[in-house]
Amino acid sequence: MAFYKKLLNTGVVTWIIVLIGWQLLSVSSHPDFLPGPVHTFRGMVELAQDGSLFRYIGISFARVLTGWVLGCAVAVPIGLLMGRVTIIRTLTEPFLNFIRFIPPLAFITLFLLWFGIGETSKIVLIMYATLFIVILNTMTGVLSVEEDKVRSARSMGASEWQILLHVIIPSTVPYIFTGMRLAMGTSFMAIIGAEMVASNEGVGFMIWSSRLYFKTDWIFVGLFSLGVMGFVTDRLLGWFGSVALSRYGIVGGAVFRGKLK
Repeated sequence: MAFYKKLLNTGVVTWIIVLIGWQLLSVSSHPDFLPGPVHTFRGMVELAQDGSLFRYIGISFARVLTGWVLGCAVAVPIGLLMGRVTIIRTLTEPFLNFIRFIPPLAFITLFLLWFGIGETSKIVLIMYATLFIVILNTMTGVLSVEEDKVRSARSMGASEWQILLHVIIPSTVPYIFTGMRLAMGTSFMAIIGAEMVASNEGVGFMIWSSRLYFKTDWIFVGLFSLGVMGFVTDRLLGWFGSVALSRYGIVGGAVFRGKLK
């Protein structure tokens, strides 16, 4: 019984069920309309033979990682500042709550016009997709810090800078970490749209160009590649959180609120 429970927890059974269901659906359809796992695997081998699949995955991942890191680096200080300074939060929050509802894909044309068709426009688009999620989560974390902790630190002679470093930021780390994980998913959505519109490389380009050759199996290869990229990235980020940030309440990549009380 313990073996079967462990097997269920690995997700292997789920994938077997999905693959069987996918194959059954593909049997009742034409491979050009809904390719099954076998046809998709053949398409993956075909793309991998000339190295294009791995090159496209590497290019897309590099774009996402660069834009995500830069976006988080900009968003965290802004979120801390908005959370601590009331006047700044009052002035910027209405605009923030307005522009954050505009999806990143709506800015593709403008970013291409402003930053060109090179890498800069795509990285800026990912930064935009990352920025507001991390800002809002960081600001929420700052606002959730118990005022008693701040008063206690201040009564012991701590300066505002020391309060920020030793009280505010440690209490806000779980919120920042959650925002960064959520922003990673949004970054993948943004880069695929950008690569479909203005790129001749990347997984998004591969998916979009496959329609010209009616290669549905290549489209499924691209979708599968995106899923693997996102899954691996999220797991690595969760592992990093559980190893490096466990003292702040990050356990197994998830936030454990009990440690913060």
